[in-house]
Amino acid sequence: MKNPCGVVSWTLAAFLACTSLFPTAAAAPGEKTLRVYFVDVEGGQATLFVAPGGESLLIDTGWPGNNGRDADRIAAAAKDAGISKIDYVLITHYHDDHVGGAPQLAAKIPIGTFIDHGENREVGGNAQKLYEAYNALLASGKYRHITAKPDEVIPVGAARVRAISADGNVLSKPLAGSGERNAFCGDVAPAGDQTENPRSLGVLITFDQLKILDLGDLTADKEYRLMCPENRLGHVDIYIASHHGFNQSGSQALVHAVAPRVAIVDNGAKKGGSPSALDIIKSSPGLEAMWQLHYSEEGGEAHNAPADCIANLAGTDSAHYLKLTAAEGGRFEIYNSRTHRTEAYPRRPSSGD
Repeated sequence: MKNPCGVVSWTLAAFLACTSLFPTAAAAPGEKTLRVYFVDVEGGQATLFVAPGGESLLIDTGWPGNNGRDADRIAAAAKDAGISKIDYVLITHYHDDHVGGAPQLAAKIPIGTFIDHGENREVGGNAQKLYEAYNALLASGKYRHITAKPDEVIPVGAARVRAISADGNVLSKPLAGSGERNAFCGDVAPAGDQTENPRSLGVLITFDQLKILDLGDLTADKEYRLMCPENRLGHVDIYIASHHGFNQSGSQALVHAVAPRVAIVDNGAKKGGSPSALDIIKSSPGLEAMWQLHYSEEGGEAHNAPADCIANLAGTDSAHYLKLTAAEGGRFEIYNSRTHRTEAYPRRPSSGD
């Protein structure tokens, strides 16, 4: 491993038919890169994608509370990216570390459209309260709203965001170029759970030749439905570790079959980063590097990535982030804000090279 259109809620088809997505911002001269900020929200998720024309997508909003800490960190990433509005906010599911920060973020920076999998399905806990707080935002009439289903595509500038899983359903047929039998499927699919996790809105983001997979907290049973007996996704370049690298997700049937070049784990010091999940990532065929937002205390020295590939080391809460910059042709690089070092990954050779 090396290092129209006046209603609040929309179906995706109606939304795309009735409105242009948003104004296109002017790109810097010659700039044709996709920038991705993996914001440290201490074991939650907040991943900001900014396309060459300035179009933007945020996946999840981090935690509630903490004096608006996560909204501030997301806004800082947006400022660094040179944008003053987030065009799309995609909520994978209704847990506090994914949707909890939405009201604070909406008060901090303009948002165009929210995307989600539909209503909350979890009984008990605080998922319903979180969903109600989020739904209050939608009811304000200030935002467009899309409920996404598997295989629907939202263009975000030069990037295409395809839903892979949503509301407990997964992609029903293989994507172009995939469909081979998955050798990493076990004999018995793992048991599921009744929380919002298996309802996660997961996406495959494609920019030119680069593919980035983010399935939220999709659980292993849904991974099996997606990947077995045939691999419906093919290979990806970047795997954003499911469920923060927690052992209920990230099975070999998924990770080894998609064979990422690089994995990025948005874990916290004490959340995610399970040894078994990290080991599955590190042993994935063709993996060049695993990067983490935090050193995992549970993982220890034997399972964590090398220090240079970790944004926040043990005992620190310094809001360091990782930034991926992808160019046309499949080249990309990853910057660690703690070390101020950048690791470059050249274009992966094709069979015709």
